[in-house]
Amino acid sequence: MKKRMVCLAAAVAMTVSMVFGTAAMADERTTFTVGFDAEYPPYGYMDDDGEYTGFDLELAQAVADYYGWELVKTPIAWDSKDMELESGAIDCIWSGFTINGREDDYAWSLPYVNNSQVIVVADESGITDLAGLEGKIVAAQAASAALELLSEGGDQADLGATFGSIQEFPDYNTAFTELQAGSVDAVAMDIGVAKAQIKDKEGFTILDEMLNAEQYGIGFALDNEELRDQVNEALLYLTDDGTVSELAEKYELADMVCLADSADEAMTEADTELTPAETEA
Repeated sequence: MKKRMVCLAAAVAMTVSMVFGTAAMADERTTFTVGFDAEYPPYGYMDDDGEYTGFDLELAQAVADYYGWELVKTPIAWDSKDMELESGAIDCIWSGFTINGREDDYAWSLPYVNNSQVIVVADESGITDLAGLEGKIVAAQAASAALELLSEGGDQADLGATFGSIQEFPDYNTAFTELQAGSVDAVAMDIGVAKAQIKDKEGFTILDEMLNAEQYGIGFALDNEELRDQVNEALLYLTDDGTVSELAEKYELADMVCLADSADEAMTEADTELTPAETEA
């Protein structure tokens, strides 16, 4: 069974290479530098032993292991992520990074998580729906998808305009601390992060009404499709060999991870790209 799984995974990698050309583009890379938000559980955070971990970072480690690269975990200020990428300080942005609305700004990996933006409130706030946020102070992370969604030009800008104000914070740990202190009335944030924040805390609720539906991807510089394609190949392999499923279960994201669907789509595209001679081979 193990041998069959390896063969299937190899077939996935081979097919993707034929479509994306990753095998032909393999380089002499020895390191893989990932930029991430270090206060973004369950995707990236510091554990009790002082080590950076999380779903994204463990998956990045698996990708690095696939190629024999050394993974370099680089915490970044989220509102400086573009500068870090453009300067070459990091190879990619891998930290619960929303694709939607940014499709043309980066060379995106395959989507790997289905996400949504939600609102977290204190149980005693009396806020039970989005309409109840009128006149309230809502927190969001600077340069986040939630902030962009609720600001002018965003899909939920009309809702955001009803708030008393939107306060920006450098990270969601700080925003949630302000919610606990009562300095803000609500926090707009990603659902996976919201669940992680309230998991061990009593007295907080995620509103049933979601702000949107979106997907996460890994963002590479527009001129770095080669590395993007190599990472895609590894992701499909890791999907096929069960690594992605294991990590999704570990971080309680099994109902959100969508790499299997992305792999199916990639394989379908690969089938249409192959010529009859290649198919027979």
